[in-house]
Amino acid sequence: MQRQPSILFWDVDTQVDFMHPDGALYVGGAEKITSNLARLTAAARQQRIPVIASADDHRLGDAEISESPDFETTWPPHCMHGTPGQRKIRETSLPEALVIGRDEISDTEIRRHVNTAGEALLILKDQVDVFGNPNTAKLLAEIEPRRIVLYGVALDVCNRHTVDGLWNRGFTKVAVVADAVMAIDEERGNRLLDEWDGRGLEILTTDEVLARVEEPAYA
Repeated sequence: MQRQPSILFWDVDTQVDFMHPDGALYVGGAEKITSNLARLTAAARQQRIPVIASADDHRLGDAEISESPDFETTWPPHCMHGTPGQRKIRETSLPEALVIGRDEISDTEIRRHVNTAGEALLILKDQVDVFGNPNTAKLLAEIEPRRIVLYGVALDVCNRHTVDGLWNRGFTKVAVVADAVMAIDEERGNRLLDEWDGRGLEILTTDEVLARVEEPAYA
C-alpha cells in the first residue's frame, strides 16, 4: 500500500447482513446507496487509490452479541464469522485485500503488511468501533494519509465511531460521502452530518468526490 497517499478511501462495514433487506441486522434503505458504493470502489481501483475497509467478524462470545439485545451496546447475532452475511457486498468487494485480524500484531508486522498490501486492507473487528482493533491506529500511523474519504454503514453507529476515532487521532481532513452512507435513524444521521460540517469535515456527494479525486490539488 502506498505510504502517505494523497487520498485514502475508507469503507465502513458494507457487509451483507447490514446492506441486504434479508440481512441479520439490515440498515433500512441501505440498498439505495449500493450504486454509489460501486462507483467509489471502481474509482479507487481505476485510480489506484488505497482503500481501508472495516468489517464486523463476530463470534457468539463477543461482548456486543446478545439474544436479548438493547440495540445500544448489544445487538442480535450478525456478521458471524464464516457466514454469508459476514461477507462484503459484491459492489464493494475487495478480493485482493490483505486481511488484518482482531489480534494485535507487532509494529514490524504492521510495516510489513503496509508494504505488501497492494491497494487495500480489510480490518476485522468485534465491536462497533474499528479502533477497538488494536492494529487500526498502528496502520494509520504507518500509512499517514493526508485526506480520508469515508462511506458505508451505519452512519450513526460505526461511521460515527470511525469519524470520531480519526478526528481524535489528528486526521482532520476527512470527507464523508453523504449519498454513500445510511443511518439507522435518519434524523440522528442528519444531525451528525450537520455537526461534522460545522467541525470542518467535508460533506460531499459521490459526484463531487469523483470529480475532486481527479484534481492533483485535492490532497
